[in-house]
Amino acid sequence: MLMGTGSDVGKSLIVAGLCRLFTDRGMAVRPFKPQNMSNNAAVTVDGGEIGRAQALQARAARIDPTVHMNPILLKPETTTGAQVIVQGKRSATATARAFFRSRDQYMPAILDSFRRLAGEGDLVIVEGAGSPAEVNLRKGDLANMGFAEAADIPVILIGDIHRGGVIASLVGTQTILSNDDAKRIKGFLINNFHGDPELFSEGVSFTEQRTGWPCLGIVPHFAEARLLPAEDAVALEKAAAIGGGQFHIVVPRLRRIANFDDLDPLKLEPGVTLEIVQPGRPLPRNADLVIVPGSKSTMGDLAALRAQGWDIDMAAHCRQGGAVIGLCGGYQMLGRMIHDPQGLEGQPGSSPGLGLLDVETTLLPDKTLTRVEARHAASGLAVAGYEIHLGSTQGPDCARPFTHIGDQPDGARSADGRVMGTYIHGLFSSDEFRRHFLASLGAEAGTFAFEKVVDDTLDKLADHLARHLDIERLLGLAAPVKL
Repeated sequence: MLMGTGSDVGKSLIVAGLCRLFTDRGMAVRPFKPQNMSNNAAVTVDGGEIGRAQALQARAARIDPTVHMNPILLKPETTTGAQVIVQGKRSATATARAFFRSRDQYMPAILDSFRRLAGEGDLVIVEGAGSPAEVNLRKGDLANMGFAEAADIPVILIGDIHRGGVIASLVGTQTILSNDDAKRIKGFLINNFHGDPELFSEGVSFTEQRTGWPCLGIVPHFAEARLLPAEDAVALEKAAAIGGGQFHIVVPRLRRIANFDDLDPLKLEPGVTLEIVQPGRPLPRNADLVIVPGSKSTMGDLAALRAQGWDIDMAAHCRQGGAVIGLCGGYQMLGRMIHDPQGLEGQPGSSPGLGLLDVETTLLPDKTLTRVEARHAASGLAVAGYEIHLGSTQGPDCARPFTHIGDQPDGARSADGRVMGTYIHGLFSSDEFRRHFLASLGAEAGTFAFEKVVDDTLDKLADHLARHLDIERLLGLAAPVKL
């Protein structure tokens, strides 16, 4: 199990790289994260949802993702509450306090999923969440030492030197853990190193002497990580303009933005500049395309969008002939009304939408979770992606669908074709469609194959780890699972 001295120290990335490395050595590898918190979800082959990081790790292991790779997924809906997904299905919506009060009830499902994976593979690589140093959360813990103890597995601790204070974070973690938890840690590694590792040799020796843990390697900064899907919306909080192309795509950063990996293929397009607009700033007037992304809280994010004045900016953008596409929750926002008769996102009621599409949405309790293959209505080009949403959308503009899924229409387009909406996530990963879509709006589209870029980057990541980690020693620390 790989844990970190804090959040965002590279756990997900290193697990993905190790999954590819050991898979290519002929092992059947399974990634696992007992508890994740993210609105960036993936739809699995068995019809559930998990954190997108585990889907990427499954891809690194050259297998399809299943619900058992992330049995507990928390999807924040408000500042104090989240949707609880258990083995791929929505179980409840709970406040943070209510979840922590009763979280021990979820350990059986976690252990069930873990043992299923262990029974079908040679090696399970487990990712922790946050840090085990949060000792105030230790009682009833599902994500770090609580799980490691329940499953009786060894731990490797990761520190990010680029953040500063890596020696203190490693030594300090040992200092505040209980003796039993500290003994479970069998080694540490340093991630995100810049410069000459020899200059840190005394730091390694000091840390080894103070902790008694061996250093399993110093991993230099892996710049190509930017080509892989990001897991956490934290990555968007400081994002601004990406790329230097003439075609300007603007994305308002919603508070509960979901499935923002939709943007990843567009970030790589050489003819595109993709700008994430942070709250407090207007949408730029020189935008060619505005993308309203998915949301975990459509009604709440719609209200926040209005509070920012972005609805006014979008109306002006449309009057000037600009294009808009809404994805999933963003599609729902583009319509005339959103109805929530059962109070799925708060108090029951209705809210006016942005009025850019002549459609209305009713939120429904049954969540659509499915992988799809579709055809773009305007071009006939194939699109592959997935649906993950509550609600049904109807209205006159649905007579001009964005895609067809089999013989069923999906999405809508305005009469002039400049405003579009679809429930399909991941459609920009389909290369031929992406090139056509951008070209139809006047953008210069590249020729790269997005899925190949991701796979090639995973290969490079595996090679990077193989060069800088003591792989044999790391593998030797793995322990048999007690099924």
